Amino acid sequence: MGQAEGDHSLKDTSVARIIWRTPFLRAACISLFVAGIGTSSTMPQMTLYLVTELHIPIQAAGLYYLVNLTAPVAGFLVGTLSERLANRLFLYRTCAVIAALGWTAMALADRPWMPFLIGAFVLSFGGGAMGQLFAATRDELSRHPSPADNRIVSAVRMSFTAGWIVGPVLGSWFGATFGLRPLLLANAACLVVQLVPLGTRRVERFRLETGKPDESAESTARRHGDRIRGTTRYGTKNGLTPLLVFLGCCVLVMNGDTMKFAFLPLYMANQLHVGDALRGTVIAVQPFLELLLMPVFARLADRFTPIRVLAMAALLGVGAHLAYATSTQVAGLFVGQMLMSGLWAAVAGLGITVAQQLCPDRIGLASSMFSSCIPLAGAVGGSVGAFGVGWLGIPQLFVIPAALTALGFVGFLLTARRFRPDDAAFAARV
Repeated sequence: MGQAEGDHSLKDTSVARIIWRTPFLRAACISLFVAGIGTSSTMPQMTLYLVTELHIPIQAAGLYYLVNLTAPVAGFLVGTLSERLANRLFLYRTCAVIAALGWTAMALADRPWMPFLIGAFVLSFGGGAMGQLFAATRDELSRHPSPADNRIVSAVRMSFTAGWIVGPVLGSWFGATFGLRPLLLANAACLVVQLVPLGTRRVERFRLETGKPDESAESTARRHGDRIRGTTRYGTKNGLTPLLVFLGCCVLVMNGDTMKFAFLPLYMANQLHVGDALRGTVIAVQPFLELLLMPVFARLADRFTPIRVLAMAALLGVGAHLAYATSTQVAGLFVGQMLMSGLWAAVAGLGITVAQQLCPDRIGLASSMFSSCIPLAGAVGGSVGAFGVGWLGIPQLFVIPAALTALGFVGFLLTARRFRPDDAAFAARV
């Protein structure tokens, strides 16, 4: 039938063995690694590209990330369409090709307004590729469940993070050697190459049982305060509210990353007078540690639930931003990066799972909207950074994302208490 294959024994808890034995999961890891290299090689260079190649003032270049305000709309449209199609990977391939075309157009841009237009109306849709790949991953795990599902999703996401270890260093070298426009073309090539490992494989959408619950189940659910629609606890009465609340919290805790990429290199170069190699090391240490911590947080999620682990990680994010804001030596920035790696290990590895738990009957939509909240956080961070750099200066502007991340921590706690997302949400998927 051409569907994803794999036999995940309920007794097998070895993540590496399950991924290796499952062709789709194995291919997904390779694809995300390639995509991670392309994305991470380009993102830290975008402000430099806009300023040096298109001669956009640095204040206006910082506003480029506002194009990501269209990402939630694109994510909603892609996710809604995903729930109507049988093959999850059709939209994954479509979004990847759209993104590749967008970055090609970006590399050829010769007018200051072109990157803003391309980013808002092309790359926002292209960013839906990862969400659909994780929707397909959840469908695969629903067909072949195992006790290690949380760790499997985290391990697949680790492949993208591994690309982020290689990408920034490779992007800095490639941009300095061949130029920034060729670097954007190389990113476009990576987005096409990521399609190769999956070939023509199909992953059929996994359908959710919508039959009415029996009276005993309904009575039990009422005693525990659960809301039921069919066999799932999160129904039409609440709609997308639990998911939207959670995504809002994610935006609050992730928005500082844009400011870090935009202003931390400038702070190190202009005020701390740090050399190129050490600057690259400071930036690259976060994804390296993030990769090491993701399995740890996945294990903790099995014990305490993903949403509680996310709340704990948000506190690490608060500490990271405060370290950026108060450091006068490179050592303090390394401490900030170490703390930030904990936040991103949790959000990157577990965030998609929580989103799917909160909307188990619309996995494609939940996955796309979670993926779109990452660029939305970039837009928020870009606008806050453009305002904060003039108001507080560098590095004091990082107290703003510290405060926003603290609000996200409170939101995660309320989400855990009010909606109680956990793997029981997937029990009704058949």
